[in-house]
Amino acid sequence: MAMSQAAFKVEQAIGNGDNATTAQDVTNPGLTPGAGKKEKMQALAWMGKNSVEMIEASRPAIIEPRDVILKITGSTVCGSDLHLLHGTVVELQKGDILGHEFCGIVDEVGAEVAKFQKGQRVVASFQIACGDCYYCKQKLSSQCEKTNANTIENAMYGGRTAGMFGYSHFTGGFAGGQSEYTRVPYGDVNLLPIPDDVPDEKALYLSDVLCTSWHAVVDTGVKKGDVVAIWGAGPIGQMAADFSLLNGASRVIMIDSNWRLDFVKERYPHIEAIDFSKLPKGESVTSELKKRCDMRGPDVSIECAAGEYAKGWAHYFEMMLGLETDTSELVNEMITSTRNFGRCGITGVYVGFTNHFNIGSLMERGIRLIGNGQAPVHLYWESLLKMIQEGKIDPLKMVTHRVRMEDLDKVYYKFEAKEDGMQKVFVETRFSTPPCEGSPALTMY
Repeated sequence: MAMSQAAFKVEQAIGNGDNATTAQDVTNPGLTPGAGKKEKMQALAWMGKNSVEMIEASRPAIIEPRDVILKITGSTVCGSDLHLLHGTVVELQKGDILGHEFCGIVDEVGAEVAKFQKGQRVVASFQIACGDCYYCKQKLSSQCEKTNANTIENAMYGGRTAGMFGYSHFTGGFAGGQSEYTRVPYGDVNLLPIPDDVPDEKALYLSDVLCTSWHAVVDTGVKKGDVVAIWGAGPIGQMAADFSLLNGASRVIMIDSNWRLDFVKERYPHIEAIDFSKLPKGESVTSELKKRCDMRGPDVSIECAAGEYAKGWAHYFEMMLGLETDTSELVNEMITSTRNFGRCGITGVYVGFTNHFNIGSLMERGIRLIGNGQAPVHLYWESLLKMIQEGKIDPLKMVTHRVRMEDLDKVYYKFEAKEDGMQKVFVETRFSTPPCEGSPALTMY
């Protein structure tokens, strides 16, 4: 918490850049003068390292003419949210409202919004795009140049990403959607209408997970006949496996441990699995993949886990002492496992710097290492919505729990501990419609 708070104080001292065309650092409408109303709502807020709480917050108000205020009908918890919980993403402030995946009903629109009307069902993009900058004109919305003015991110990365909902002041400082109401800047750009034949329980995941999984697959270049290895059996990994096969992969091999692999075997019987925790002595993920792939390795490898989970003591202590922010272990494992001139994509979150990176194997064997970046939702969400309508994809395959908004803080801790077989959740609010066919039964904590 101290590091996160210090980074935010530094940002406040040096000031934001002048590129943003929408209000910055409105992470809780009650903490910014003029951003909230007297009416209160429930919301999930970050309260410090490893601490989140349900709080009573001010309902957001329209502060810019292209704002849209949503009544939230569905949200979820993402593996990326755990990076915030752990404090590995800097510039969090106590009271910040979290949540970057959500759908809802239009409740209010700003004076310049003509595209949406009160009562319309919509899903929000997790990134905030202006719609008219260099990247937005190409629908590369995650790299919008006008919605994040953070100076530290610009210095650290050599450029800025788009602003993102509920993901700290490092990405612009926008209140998230794990709440009963949310303000959507540039609402005419960052909302997609939900057709009547698609329930919230399926449309919600267009906000992030479906687009992220699809982007990981197409950006890394999965093509017909490829053997694909995927690190991480969570929702992103599961959908990336489905999408790899949809794009013509001949085989998909998933690497993880514990009950998550059993879940995958049950719901995705066409996917092979490697439990790294049960490999015989002297064997590794790399050696096992080589054996399964003609002693060459897979054509394509995709990292769907993240950089904060160390497997060995060296990286554990280096991260604990602040000598690196991310471990290189999984990326190194990908590189050494993949066939010569193969392709590796990173879609799991990495926030800073890593040590002991195997650059020699990357260069000498001609491996293409691709940072997939935050998925440009706007590039994909219309086509993915059509795939849902046509029955080509079913997001509910990865959903294990339906929970209440008021239990969301408890859900975070259960999700972190991988308890109750929790994979992906649908979070209902008092505005949600009755569950659709195939939705998990409500679990109350």
